[in-house]
Amino acid sequence: MLFEHGWMPLRAAGSGSTTLPAVDLVAGNGKKCIAIECKSISGDKQYFDKEEIKQIKTFARKFGADPIIGVRFDNIGWYFIDLKDLVKGAGKNYFVSLESAQEKGFSFNNLIEKYK
Repeated sequence: MLFEHGWMPLRAAGSGSTTLPAVDLVAGNGKKCIAIECKSISGDKQYFDKEEIKQIKTFARKFGADPIIGVRFDNIGWYFIDLKDLVKGAGKNYFVSLESAQEKGFSFNNLIEKYK
């Protein structure tokens, strides 16, 4: 989808299985670079622990990319969320709910428009 809109995406194989900070997808369009951590869920919430968010931020900062969470809700579709818009849960965890994604997140088309 990104390639069809002028972006060059690169799937980062090994995300979650390396000791170094990593994300699932990096994409650039010659002007902007985005680092996306992707999740696909069947429920209505996706949780992230503090360490996972820290690693996404570290990767994005060192790579020179904007960090984004992409969540695909089954039977609904993709929402993209800036890290600052994640909901802080109990303790040190964060989450994205369908409700918060619809409120603060953006669609794929808005992602392309926002970071062009």
